[in-house]
Amino acid sequence: MNESEIERDLQFCIQAAQSAGERVLGLRNLERWEGKMMADIGDQAADGYLQGLIQGRYPEDGILSEETVDSPERLQRDRVWIVDPLDGTKEFSQMRDDWAVHVALTVGGRCALGAVALPNLNQTLWGVSLPGKERGGLVGGGELTSGTTDPQGAPRVVVSRSHTPPWVESFASSLEAELMPCGSAGYKASRLLVGEADCYVHKIGLKEWDTCAPETVARAMGWTVCKLRGEEHVYNQRNPKNHELVICRPALKERVLSAVAASGALED
Repeated sequence: MNESEIERDLQFCIQAAQSAGERVLGLRNLERWEGKMMADIGDQAADGYLQGLIQGRYPEDGILSEETVDSPERLQRDRVWIVDPLDGTKEFSQMRDDWAVHVALTVGGRCALGAVALPNLNQTLWGVSLPGKERGGLVGGGELTSGTTDPQGAPRVVVSRSHTPPWVESFASSLEAELMPCGSAGYKASRLLVGEADCYVHKIGLKEWDTCAPETVARAMGWTVCKLRGEEHVYNQRNPKNHELVICRPALKERVLSAVAASGALED
């Protein structure tokens, strides 16, 4: 991708995530639905919008979305858009702030560029993670934090607010960390990128659409992203489950992976 193509695709990505987020936030503000119905309507509205945008602008690219039936055709494409129309449906339907819209482009199975929109905060995090072209930013005010900055005090670890398995407590104890519960993978990653946390570790249940956009922005800003044993993710796989996720400052990587191993998270 040359600079012109990168800029074109990046602006599309940012605007797509922002616009989809604005649409579903507008639907929620109507207060006509609640609970699962609210979540389903938001999911479908955002997905339909993003599918139309991407297919209209990039008909030769593949698409992988949480809310659309998967097609093996994407496996034959070098460029594939991976989207989560509404990350954090529970939080969205509970009228909380911690939900997001993910839009990312992968090239050859690797993160290229992406955006994580946080509609309730009127912010969109974006990043380009192509080798030698890394850069990132924040639309809506403020700046993103580089992974190379020094952590202050005890490590702060974002975790699920609804389910914290025993290994997480052991991990935090080994790392002497503070836990920060919140929802949505994209929102959790954003807490690191805006300087409110230092680490995000997850073991199971994630799919490519959960992690791709947050990973792209994190990599663009110099954060370490890997699996629980240190391997890297590869995207646009036949089975989109990738489960494991670690995002942390490079300076903390060895401590984090050692704490994961000591926690028992790798035993089953």
